[in-house]
Amino acid sequence: MNFVSPSHPKPGIAHSIFSCLNKDSTRGVVIQAATLGLVLATLLYLFSNSAQNLDRLGLSFGFDFLQTTAGFDISWSLIAYDPSMSYWRVFLVGIVNTLFLSFCVIVFGTILGTIVGILRLSPNPLVSQLARCYVEVVRNVPLLIQIIFWFTTVFSALPPPRSGYGFAGLVFLNNRGFYMPSAVTDMSGWLIAAGSLILLGPLWFLLRGIRRQQRQSGSVSRSYRIAFALWGLVLCGMALIVGSSLRWSVPALQGFNIEGGMFLPSAFGAAFIAMTVYRSAAIAETVRAGMESISKGQHEAAATIGFSRFQTLRLILIPQAIRAIIPPLANSWLVATKDSSLAVAIGFPELVSVFMQTSVNQTGRAIEIIAMVMGFYIVVSLIISYLLNKYNAHMQFKAR
Repeated sequence: MNFVSPSHPKPGIAHSIFSCLNKDSTRGVVIQAATLGLVLATLLYLFSNSAQNLDRLGLSFGFDFLQTTAGFDISWSLIAYDPSMSYWRVFLVGIVNTLFLSFCVIVFGTILGTIVGILRLSPNPLVSQLARCYVEVVRNVPLLIQIIFWFTTVFSALPPPRSGYGFAGLVFLNNRGFYMPSAVTDMSGWLIAAGSLILLGPLWFLLRGIRRQQRQSGSVSRSYRIAFALWGLVLCGMALIVGSSLRWSVPALQGFNIEGGMFLPSAFGAAFIAMTVYRSAAIAETVRAGMESISKGQHEAAATIGFSRFQTLRLILIPQAIRAIIPPLANSWLVATKDSSLAVAIGFPELVSVFMQTSVNQTGRAIEIIAMVMGFYIVVSLIISYLLNKYNAHMQFKAR
Protein backbone atom coordinates (compact mmCIF):
# COMPACT_ATOMS: atom_id res chain seq x y z
CA MET A 1 0.00 0.00 0.00
CA ASN A 2 1.36 3.42 -0.96
CA PHE A 3 1.05 6.16 1.59
CA VAL A 4 1.00 9.71 0.22
CA SER A 5 2.37 12.31 2.58
CA PRO A 6 0.11 15.29 2.98
CA SER A 7 1.24 18.33 0.99
CA HIS A 8 2.10 21.49 2.94
CA PRO A 9 0.53 24.69 1.63
CA LYS A 10 2.95 27.24 0.30
CA PRO A 11 3.34 30.36 2.47
CA GLY A 12 1.33 33.30 1.22
CA ILE A 13 2.49 36.79 0.37
CA ALA A 14 1.44 38.18 3.74
CA HIS A 15 3.45 35.50 5.52
CA SER A 16 6.54 36.33 3.41
CA ILE A 17 6.23 40.02 4.17
CA PHE A 18 5.80 39.32 7.88
CA SER A 19 8.91 37.10 7.84
CA CYS A 20 10.97 39.80 6.17
CA LEU A 21 9.84 42.41 8.67
CA ASN A 22 10.97 40.13 11.48
CA LYS A 23 14.56 40.62 10.34
CA ASP A 24 16.34 43.53 12.03
CA SER A 25 18.11 44.66 8.86
CA THR A 26 14.90 44.71 6.78
CA ARG A 27 12.92 46.43 9.52
CA GLY A 28 15.63 49.09 9.85
CA VAL A 29 15.55 49.83 6.11
CA VAL A 30 11.74 50.08 6.11
CA ILE A 31 11.73 52.46 9.10
CA GLN A 32 14.42 54.66 7.53
CA ALA A 33 12.60 54.72 4.18
CA ALA A 34 9.32 55.65 5.89
CA THR A 35 11.05 58.41 7.89
CA LEU A 36 12.74 59.78 4.77
CA GLY A 37 9.42 59.73 2.90
CA LEU A 38 7.73 61.60 5.74
CA VAL A 39 10.47 64.24 5.85
CA LEU A 40 10.36 64.72 2.06
CA ALA A 41 6.57 64.98 2.12
CA THR A 42 6.76 67.61 4.88
CA LEU A 43 9.36 69.62 2.95
CA LEU A 44 7.27 69.37 -0.23
CA TYR A 45 4.20 70.61 1.64
CA LEU A 46 6.12 73.54 3.14
CA PHE A 47 7.62 74.44 -0.24
CA SER A 48 4.23 74.25 -1.98
CA ASN A 49 2.56 76.30 0.73
CA SER A 50 5.28 78.97 0.59
CA ALA A 51 5.10 79.12 -3.22
CA GLN A 52 1.30 79.57 -3.10
CA ASN A 53 1.53 82.32 -0.48
CA LEU A 54 4.21 84.15 -2.47
CA ASP A 55 2.14 83.84 -5.65
CA ARG A 56 -0.91 85.20 -3.82
CA LEU A 57 1.16 88.21 -2.70
CA GLY A 58 2.47 88.79 -6.20
CA LEU A 59 6.03 87.77 -5.29
CA SER A 60 8.18 85.36 -7.29
CA PHE A 61 10.27 82.47 -6.03
CA GLY A 62 13.61 81.52 -7.57
CA PHE A 63 17.35 82.03 -7.55
CA ASP A 64 17.61 84.18 -10.67
CA PHE A 65 18.48 87.19 -8.47
CA LEU A 66 21.94 85.68 -7.89
CA GLN A 67 22.96 86.83 -11.38
CA THR A 68 21.90 90.46 -10.89
CA THR A 69 24.28 93.22 -9.81
CA ALA A 70 24.56 93.67 -6.06
CA GLY A 71 25.36 97.38 -6.15
CA PHE A 72 26.74 97.69 -2.63
CA ASP A 73 30.25 97.61 -1.21
CA ILE A 74 31.70 95.18 1.34
CA SER A 75 34.13 96.58 3.89
CA TRP A 76 36.59 93.66 3.76
CA SER A 77 37.00 90.60 1.61
CA LEU A 78 39.66 87.94 1.08
CA ILE A 79 38.64 87.54 -2.57
CA ALA A 80 38.21 90.26 -5.17
CA TYR A 81 34.90 92.10 -5.00
CA ASP A 82 33.39 95.36 -6.20
CA PRO A 83 29.78 96.67 -6.27
CA SER A 84 29.39 95.78 -9.96
CA MET A 85 29.53 92.06 -9.16
CA SER A 86 26.50 89.82 -8.64
CA TYR A 87 24.79 88.51 -5.51
CA TRP A 88 26.42 85.17 -6.21
CA ARG A 89 29.78 86.85 -5.62
CA VAL A 90 28.41 88.35 -2.40
CA PHE A 91 27.48 84.83 -1.28
CA LEU A 92 31.03 83.62 -2.03
CA VAL A 93 32.56 86.56 -0.16
CA GLY A 94 30.46 85.75 2.90
CA ILE A 95 31.41 82.06 2.72
CA VAL A 96 35.16 82.76 2.41
CA ASN A 97 35.14 85.31 5.24
CA THR A 98 33.16 82.97 7.49
CA LEU A 99 35.39 79.97 6.76
CA PHE A 100 38.55 82.03 7.35
CA LEU A 101 37.33 83.28 10.74
CA SER A 102 36.10 79.80 11.75
CA PHE A 103 39.35 78.13 10.67
CA CYS A 104 41.48 80.57 12.68
CA VAL A 105 39.27 80.12 15.76
CA ILE A 106 39.34 76.32 15.48
CA VAL A 107 43.14 76.13 15.11
CA PHE A 108 44.12 78.61 17.81
CA GLY A 109 41.23 77.70 20.12
CA THR A 110 42.24 74.04 20.01
CA ILE A 111 45.88 74.86 20.75
CA LEU A 112 45.03 77.24 23.61
CA GLY A 113 42.37 74.90 25.01
CA THR A 114 44.77 71.96 25.00
CA ILE A 115 47.37 73.97 26.91
CA VAL A 116 44.84 75.22 29.47
CA GLY A 117 43.37 71.72 29.87
CA ILE A 118 46.81 70.29 30.64
CA LEU A 119 47.56 73.15 33.05
CA ARG A 120 44.37 72.34 34.95
CA LEU A 121 45.97 69.01 35.88
CA SER A 122 49.24 70.60 36.99
CA PRO A 123 50.55 69.43 40.40
CA ASN A 124 51.27 73.09 41.16
CA PRO A 125 48.10 74.38 42.91
CA LEU A 126 48.67 77.98 41.77
CA VAL A 127 48.87 77.00 38.08
CA SER A 128 45.90 74.63 38.25
CA GLN A 129 43.71 77.17 40.08
CA LEU A 130 44.60 79.96 37.64
CA ALA A 131 43.65 77.66 34.75
CA ARG A 132 40.41 76.78 36.53
CA CYS A 133 39.56 80.47 37.08
CA TYR A 134 40.21 81.15 33.39
CA VAL A 135 37.80 78.39 32.36
CA GLU A 136 35.08 79.32 34.85
CA VAL A 137 35.13 83.04 34.06
CA VAL A 138 35.25 82.69 30.29
CA ARG A 139 32.61 79.96 30.04
CA ASN A 140 30.08 81.87 32.17
CA VAL A 141 30.18 85.12 30.17
CA PRO A 142 28.06 84.99 26.97
CA LEU A 143 30.09 85.01 23.76
CA LEU A 144 28.22 87.97 22.31
CA ILE A 145 29.14 90.12 25.31
CA GLN A 146 32.78 89.09 24.96
CA ILE A 147 32.80 90.01 21.26
CA ILE A 148 31.32 93.45 21.97
CA PHE A 149 33.74 93.94 24.88
CA TRP A 150 36.83 93.29 22.76
CA PHE A 151 35.56 95.49 19.94
CA THR A 152 34.44 98.49 21.99
CA THR A 153 36.95 98.58 24.84
CA VAL A 154 40.08 97.22 23.18
CA PHE A 155 40.22 97.63 19.39
CA SER A 156 38.09 100.78 19.13
CA ALA A 157 40.25 102.38 21.85
CA LEU A 158 43.47 101.96 19.82
CA PRO A 159 45.04 105.10 18.31
CA PRO A 160 44.39 106.12 14.67
CA PRO A 161 46.73 104.99 11.86
CA ARG A 162 49.08 107.99 12.03
CA SER A 163 49.83 107.38 15.72
CA GLY A 164 49.24 103.63 15.82
CA TYR A 165 51.66 100.94 16.93
CA GLY A 166 54.36 99.79 14.53
CA PHE A 167 56.76 96.87 14.83
CA ALA A 168 60.02 96.93 12.83
CA GLY A 169 58.29 98.97 10.13
CA LEU A 170 56.55 95.82 8.87
CA VAL A 171 53.58 95.23 11.17
CA PHE A 172 51.10 97.93 12.25
CA LEU A 173 48.18 97.94 14.69
CA ASN A 174 45.61 100.73 15.03
CA ASN A 175 41.89 101.24 15.49
CA ARG A 176 41.22 100.23 11.89
CA GLY A 177 42.89 96.87 12.17
CA PHE A 178 46.08 94.89 11.77
CA TYR A 179 48.51 95.27 8.86
CA MET A 180 51.24 92.80 7.91
CA PRO A 181 53.40 91.96 4.85
CA SER A 182 51.84 89.61 2.33
CA ALA A 183 52.93 87.73 -0.77
CA VAL A 184 51.35 88.85 -4.04
CA THR A 185 51.30 86.78 -7.23
CA ASP A 186 50.03 87.35 -10.74
CA MET A 187 48.83 83.77 -10.99
CA SER A 188 45.16 82.93 -10.53
CA GLY A 189 44.22 81.76 -7.05
CA TRP A 190 42.03 79.04 -8.56
CA LEU A 191 45.02 77.76 -10.54
CA ILE A 192 47.16 77.55 -7.40
CA ALA A 193 44.34 75.79 -5.51
CA ALA A 194 43.87 73.28 -8.34
CA GLY A 195 47.60 72.55 -8.45
CA SER A 196 47.66 72.01 -4.70
CA LEU A 197 44.77 69.53 -4.91
CA ILE A 198 46.48 67.68 -7.76
CA LEU A 199 49.60 67.34 -5.60
CA LEU A 200 47.76 66.30 -2.44
CA GLY A 201 45.90 63.44 -4.14
CA PRO A 202 48.98 61.40 -5.16
CA LEU A 203 50.65 62.22 -1.82
CA TRP A 204 47.72 60.72 0.07
CA PHE A 205 47.86 57.48 -1.95
CA LEU A 206 51.65 57.32 -1.58
CA LEU A 207 51.60 57.74 2.20
CA ARG A 208 48.77 55.24 2.51
CA GLY A 209 50.68 52.65 0.46
CA ILE A 210 53.92 53.26 2.37
CA ARG A 211 52.13 52.89 5.72
CA ARG A 212 50.46 49.65 4.61
CA GLN A 213 53.74 48.21 3.34
CA GLN A 214 55.54 49.14 6.56
CA ARG A 215 52.90 47.31 8.59
CA GLN A 216 53.22 44.21 6.42
CA SER A 217 56.97 43.96 5.83
CA GLY A 218 58.56 46.58 8.08
CA SER A 219 60.31 48.29 5.14
CA VAL A 220 59.55 50.46 2.10
CA SER A 221 60.12 49.12 -1.42
CA ARG A 222 62.27 50.86 -4.00
CA SER A 223 59.28 51.67 -6.21
CA TYR A 224 57.67 53.70 -3.43
CA ARG A 225 60.93 55.55 -2.82
CA ILE A 226 61.21 56.45 -6.51
CA ALA A 227 57.56 57.53 -6.65
CA PHE A 228 58.02 59.71 -3.57
CA ALA A 229 61.16 61.28 -5.08
CA LEU A 230 59.28 62.05 -8.33
CA TRP A 231 56.48 63.64 -6.33
CA GLY A 232 59.08 65.79 -4.54
CA LEU A 233 60.54 66.91 -7.88
CA VAL A 234 57.08 67.91 -9.12
CA LEU A 235 56.51 69.83 -5.88
CA CYS A 236 59.83 71.68 -6.30
CA GLY A 237 58.99 72.50 -9.92
CA MET A 238 55.59 73.93 -9.00
CA ALA A 239 57.15 75.87 -6.10
CA LEU A 240 59.68 77.42 -8.49
CA ILE A 241 56.95 78.37 -10.96
CA VAL A 242 54.79 79.98 -8.28
CA GLY A 243 57.80 81.54 -6.53
CA SER A 244 59.00 83.23 -9.72
CA SER A 245 55.76 85.23 -9.85
CA LEU A 246 55.70 86.13 -6.14
CA ARG A 247 56.54 89.54 -4.76
CA TRP A 248 56.18 90.97 -1.28
CA SER A 249 53.79 93.80 -0.48
CA VAL A 250 54.88 95.69 2.66
CA PRO A 251 52.43 98.03 4.45
CA ALA A 252 53.46 101.67 4.75
CA LEU A 253 51.86 104.86 6.08
CA GLN A 254 50.56 107.01 3.24
CA GLY A 255 48.61 110.10 4.25
CA PHE A 256 46.05 109.25 6.90
CA ASN A 257 45.98 105.50 6.24
CA ILE A 258 48.29 102.54 5.75
CA GLU A 259 48.51 101.07 2.27
CA GLY A 260 49.87 97.74 1.06
CA GLY A 261 50.30 94.38 2.72
CA MET A 262 47.55 92.27 4.20
CA PHE A 263 44.84 93.97 6.23
CA LEU A 264 42.69 92.38 8.94
CA PRO A 265 39.95 94.73 10.21
CA SER A 266 39.43 95.43 13.89
CA ALA A 267 36.08 93.60 13.74
CA PHE A 268 37.92 90.44 12.70
CA GLY A 269 40.43 90.87 15.54
CA ALA A 270 37.69 91.31 18.15
CA ALA A 271 35.66 88.34 16.88
CA PHE A 272 38.75 86.15 16.57
CA ILE A 273 40.06 86.83 20.09
CA ALA A 274 36.65 86.57 21.76
CA MET A 275 35.70 83.36 19.96
CA THR A 276 39.13 81.79 20.47
CA VAL A 277 39.14 82.52 24.19
CA TYR A 278 35.54 81.36 24.63
CA ARG A 279 35.98 78.17 22.62
CA SER A 280 39.33 77.34 24.27
CA ALA A 281 37.61 77.21 27.66
CA ALA A 282 35.21 74.50 26.46
CA ILE A 283 38.04 72.58 24.76
CA ALA A 284 40.11 72.83 27.95
CA GLU A 285 37.38 70.99 29.88
CA THR A 286 37.23 68.36 27.13
CA VAL A 287 41.00 67.83 27.32
CA ARG A 288 40.94 67.71 31.13
CA ALA A 289 38.17 65.12 31.14
CA GLY A 290 39.98 63.02 28.54
CA MET A 291 43.23 63.14 30.48
CA GLU A 292 41.51 62.21 33.74
CA SER A 293 39.94 59.18 32.07
CA ILE A 294 43.41 57.60 31.95
CA SER A 295 44.18 55.32 34.90
CA LYS A 296 46.47 56.70 37.59
CA GLY A 297 48.56 53.58 37.11
CA GLN A 298 49.72 54.97 33.76
CA HIS A 299 51.22 58.00 35.54
CA GLU A 300 52.90 55.79 38.11
CA ALA A 301 54.29 53.43 35.48
CA ALA A 302 55.73 56.35 33.50
CA ALA A 303 57.36 57.77 36.64
CA THR A 304 58.76 54.33 37.50
CA ILE A 305 60.65 53.99 34.21
CA GLY A 306 62.03 57.53 34.54
CA PHE A 307 59.83 59.47 32.12
CA SER A 308 59.65 63.23 32.64
CA ARG A 309 56.25 64.89 32.87
CA PHE A 310 56.54 66.11 29.28
CA GLN A 311 57.45 62.62 28.04
CA THR A 312 54.54 61.16 29.99
CA LEU A 313 52.14 63.59 28.37
CA ARG A 314 53.51 63.21 24.84
CA LEU A 315 54.10 59.45 24.74
CA ILE A 316 51.56 57.94 27.14
CA LEU A 317 48.69 60.17 28.25
CA ILE A 318 47.78 62.23 25.16
CA PRO A 319 47.83 59.26 22.68
CA GLN A 320 45.36 57.42 24.95
CA ALA A 321 43.25 60.43 25.91
CA ILE A 322 42.76 61.50 22.29
CA ARG A 323 40.25 58.66 21.86
CA ALA A 324 38.02 60.22 24.50
CA ILE A 325 38.69 63.80 23.42
CA ILE A 326 37.79 63.63 19.72
CA PRO A 327 33.96 63.12 19.96
CA PRO A 328 33.27 66.20 22.15
CA LEU A 329 35.98 68.12 20.27
CA ALA A 330 33.97 67.65 17.07
CA ASN A 331 31.02 69.39 18.73
CA SER A 332 33.27 72.31 19.76
CA TRP A 333 34.45 72.73 16.18
CA LEU A 334 30.88 72.68 14.88
CA VAL A 335 29.79 75.29 17.41
CA ALA A 336 32.81 77.47 16.56
CA THR A 337 31.73 77.53 12.91
CA LYS A 338 28.16 78.49 13.77
CA ASP A 339 29.24 81.04 16.39
CA SER A 340 30.91 83.06 13.63
CA SER A 341 27.45 84.44 12.81
CA LEU A 342 27.59 86.45 16.07
CA ALA A 343 30.28 88.64 14.51
CA VAL A 344 27.47 90.44 12.69
CA ALA A 345 26.97 92.42 15.93
CA ILE A 346 30.23 94.33 15.37
CA GLY A 347 29.97 94.66 11.59
CA PHE A 348 32.32 91.91 10.46
CA PRO A 349 31.32 91.02 6.87
CA GLU A 350 30.64 87.31 7.35
CA LEU A 351 27.86 85.37 5.61
CA VAL A 352 24.94 86.48 7.79
CA SER A 353 25.96 90.15 7.58
CA VAL A 354 26.54 90.52 3.83
CA PHE A 355 24.04 88.00 2.53
CA MET A 356 21.25 87.43 5.05
CA GLN A 357 20.92 91.10 6.02
CA THR A 358 22.05 93.44 3.27
CA SER A 359 21.05 91.19 0.37
CA VAL A 360 17.65 90.36 1.88
CA ASN A 361 16.91 94.05 2.40
CA GLN A 362 17.73 94.81 -1.23
CA THR A 363 16.17 91.83 -3.01
CA GLY A 364 13.33 90.78 -0.69
CA ARG A 365 14.17 87.11 -1.41
CA ALA A 366 14.17 86.09 2.24
CA ILE A 367 13.20 82.44 1.77
CA GLU A 368 15.83 81.73 -0.90
CA ILE A 369 18.62 83.54 0.94
CA ILE A 370 17.85 82.00 4.33
CA ALA A 371 17.68 78.55 2.71
CA MET A 372 21.12 79.08 1.12
CA VAL A 373 22.65 80.22 4.42
CA MET A 374 21.13 77.27 6.28
CA GLY A 375 22.39 74.91 3.58
CA PHE A 376 25.91 76.29 3.91
CA TYR A 377 26.04 75.72 7.67
CA ILE A 378 24.57 72.23 7.28
CA VAL A 379 27.14 71.25 4.63
CA VAL A 380 30.08 72.60 6.67
CA SER A 381 28.82 70.83 9.81
CA LEU A 382 28.43 67.53 7.96
CA ILE A 383 31.94 67.79 6.48
CA ILE A 384 33.52 68.50 9.89
CA SER A 385 31.53 65.66 11.48
CA TYR A 386 32.51 63.23 8.73
CA LEU A 387 36.23 64.04 8.90
CA LEU A 388 36.44 63.86 12.69
CA ASN A 389 34.36 60.67 12.81
CA LYS A 390 36.72 59.06 10.30
CA TYR A 391 39.71 60.15 12.36
CA ASN A 392 38.03 58.97 15.54
CA ALA A 393 37.38 55.54 14.00
CA HIS A 394 41.03 55.37 12.92
CA MET A 395 42.25 56.20 16.43
CA GLN A 396 40.10 53.69 18.29
CA PHE A 397 41.46 50.36 19.46
CA LYS A 398 40.96 47.63 16.88
CA ALA A 399 39.83 44.21 18.13
CA ARG A 400 42.06 41.41 16.85
